This record gives sequence, structure tokens and C-alpha cells, in this order.
Amino acid sequence: MSDKIILTGDRPSGRLHIGHYVGSLRQRVTLQDAGTFKKIFIMIADAQALTDHFADPAKVRASVTEVALDYLAVGLDPARSTIFIQSQIPELAELTMYYMNLVSLARVERNPTVKTEIQQKNFGEGVPVGFVCYPVSQAADITAFKATTVPVGEDQKPMLEQTREIVRKFNDIYAPVLVEPKILLSANEACLRLPGTDGKAKMSKSLGNAIYLSDSADVIREKIMSMYTDPTHIKVSDPGNVEGNTVFTYLDAFCRPEHFPLYFKEYDSLDELKAHYQKGGLGDMKVKRFLEAIIQEELEPVRKRRAEYEKDIYAVYDILKKGSEKARNIAAQTLSEVKSAMKINYFDDAALIEEQSKRFAAQ
Repeated sequence: MSDKIILTGDRPSGRLHIGHYVGSLRQRVTLQDAGTFKKIFIMIADAQALTDHFADPAKVRASVTEVALDYLAVGLDPARSTIFIQSQIPELAELTMYYMNLVSLARVERNPTVKTEIQQKNFGEGVPVGFVCYPVSQAADITAFKATTVPVGEDQKPMLEQTREIVRKFNDIYAPVLVEPKILLSANEACLRLPGTDGKAKMSKSLGNAIYLSDSADVIREKIMSMYTDPTHIKVSDPGNVEGNTVFTYLDAFCRPEHFPLYFKEYDSLDELKAHYQKGGLGDMKVKRFLEAIIQEELEPVRKRRAEYEKDIYAVYDILKKGSEKARNIAAQTLSEVKSAMKINYFDDAALIEEQSKRFAAQ
């Protein structure tokens, strides 16, 4: 096995939804089970969440538990993936401080992801410095564990490029200590950015347009039956559009060939289903019922596993504590190497002390 290493994670701002699931969680479990990576680190990025929830730390605190439960529910195994809490690794903050000297304020402000998120959060003139410096903090997270691969969404590509720039600059100035990571995107384009059930680009709790991994079967059914489709498809006989039709976007993300003989025997493939809908003669409710059957099949085992973990929250926190201790040991080693390269490991550098001693003795 090669020394390929993954670092990925989520900001704890509430329960995780199916956008998180198809965008990254499902892929993480697949990579974990494949066994091709030597180490996998999954970070609950509470410190990053505090950059825009600084006035409501209780929300972040509660969300850490929710995210941990969702991680375990989807099949992330603490024996094979190290799950940890970002704020419990103080070495990350120190690395961030050093990396800030390697990137200009103008470069961070040009980051398109940062610019978009600042607009979305309506900070106005009150943008926290910590939020602007989020790309630098992310570079510390990635490099602390010498991650070679970072599975992220399309919107995070500028962030990863920022990390790569910092790595190259550090290694050029000091020593080749840091590892330059590569991005890993989902092969299924529909999974890169799943829209909300109302057709809006962003899926969120505030908009009420998200299907959560922990939703009951009844709630999932209700949400799917109320999903946005094609507003021009009024009668069953009307030709329908699949582009921009949320139900079909979800089918692109979740549907597999084996679903048809189980739930929609009239069709052999998604392309055939789409063709009939576009021609006319296929009602939205039939397509929604098909999607619901697929989503229920996917999320039922997740929901059951989550319910089991909810019975012993002490055990969940023990997993987080052990994962954080393991992660901190590794981050501490990287920090030691960084400080050595920067020549600021004063008390470990016997040659420096001896040199200084001789210099002052000669005066």
C-alpha cells in the first residue's frame, strides 16, 4: 500500500443532508472500504464554523454531535478513518499563523469561493478577519496531515489551489517539508452540487429545502412529493423538460440500472425514462414515486445505524476524543518539521545554542 493520505471534513452547522451525502460522504465510505489509502482523516471543522457563527457557539457545539452521528451512520469506520474535532488540534492554529506570512491579503480576497461566501452570508463591512483567512486555515488543516488527496466539491477548487500555492512557497523558501495535495472530484456531475428540493441552487435548513440523512421515511416522502419539477408540464400528455427539473437531477445522482426492475419495471434505463417524459405521457407523480423508492432504499440503513449510535452518545464522544488525540500527534510531528525548517526550533537545535555560546564567549 502506498502512502496516499486523505484529509476531508465538514463545518458543523447542523445535521448533514443528501447534498453532503452524494457530494462527499458516499465517496469517503467508498474510498475507505477500497483500502487504497494508507490514512484517512475526517475533520469536524468547528473552528471554521465559528468564523461565521462566532456569536452562537452553542449551535456549533450541538452540531458537532449531529455531524459525528451522521459520519458514523453513513458507514465511516473509526478503525479505518480517523474522525477528529478541529479545535482540539492547537497545532493547526500555529501552522495557520506561519502560513499567513506566505500569502498576501489581496490574494486571499481574490479567492472566488471566499468572495461568494462573503456575499451569501451578508457580512457587509463586518467581515471577520478569521473568515477572510479561512483558505490559509484550510491549508494548515490539509498540510498538517500531509494529505495527498482532498475530496471536495467543485466550489472548493480555488481553496485547494491556495493550499498548493502556500505549499510551494514554503518548500521553496525553507525546505521540502510539506506535501502538495491533489483534488478529487466526484465522477458524477450531478453529485457535485445537488440543488434543494425547491430547485434553488443551495440546499439549507434556513430555506427548508433539504432532505436530511436522519429524516424519517414519512418526512422524506413528503419532501419528495413536494419537489420542484417542470412548471410547464401541467398535463400528463404535455412534453416535459428534464433540464433544471430537480426530480431528474436527483435521479442522475442516485439512480442505478438495478433500480428499474425493482421499482419501475416499465423502463430499462434512466435515458429511456427521460425520453418518455420529454415526449409526453408520463406524469410527475410516477417519477417522484420512483425517486422516493430509491432514496428510501439508500437512507433506511443510514437512519437505522444513526438510531443505534444515538443510544450511546458517550461512546460517540469517546470515538471523537481518541481520533482527536491521534490526529494531534500527527499534526505535532508536522509542526515540529515546519519549525525546524524555519529554524525556530530553538530549544531542539543544539548546534544553534553551541554556536551562540561560542560567539558570545569570543567577545
